[in-house]
Amino acid sequence: MPIKCQRCPLRNKDAYIDLTPEEIKFMERFKVGELTVDAGAPILMEGSNSPQLFTVLRGLGLRYKTTEDGKRQVINFIFPGDFIGLQAGIMREMGHSVEATTKMTLCVFDRSGIWTLFKSQPERAFDLTWLAAVEEHFLGETLLSLGQRSASQAIAWALLKIFLRGKTLGLVENRAMNLPYRQQDLADALGLSLVHTNKTLAKLRASQLANWSSDSLKVYDIEKLAEMAKSDASLPNPRPLL
Repeated sequence: MPIKCQRCPLRNKDAYIDLTPEEIKFMERFKVGELTVDAGAPILMEGSNSPQLFTVLRGLGLRYKTTEDGKRQVINFIFPGDFIGLQAGIMREMGHSVEATTKMTLCVFDRSGIWTLFKSQPERAFDLTWLAAVEEHFLGETLLSLGQRSASQAIAWALLKIFLRGKTLGLVENRAMNLPYRQQDLADALGLSLVHTNKTLAKLRASQLANWSSDSLKVYDIEKLAEMAKSDASLPNPRPLL
């Protein structure tokens, strides 16, 4: 049975701003069901015009674009609570693809309801705008990593951001979190070769800053990892939950 928004397990996570009773009632009308997909399944395809929007209830995924020569550029990593499909909802066409990395459960919303949201729920509409702005900011940070950070700094930055996000979602225990992505996914996100990525991760492990192996990321010294990444170790601000 689909989970009612009132009992959503994401509401008590530090990552998200809790909903008001009125917002919960609206979201329960907006939600039309749930969808479960297996690891590796495409959820949205670049160039498609999906009639549905999704919030990730469980599981992890990837956003990526495919180049003309068949190479892949990972845009970002998808976590529980992320809202996907907004681009198609506004622009009528997806500019990137979304794929499940693990088995995922998605809350499903009818795209046509987004206009009701803007007309009758201005606070929720502002939340959508806020999420879009956060995505733009993250892409700016990624471009900074691609252009100005060394490979070691870029990988340290990516692992730091993933780890901090996982911490707000309660995915970190004893300085470790489950991370079922491939090293190739990280390489594709940062514009690095797999060999270079592997060597850099080995250096981080030898320096006892972080270790990513066997689908688990362990951070030994988050402050020093942040220093290497030329970033900070503060938790991200709570974000709206749709």
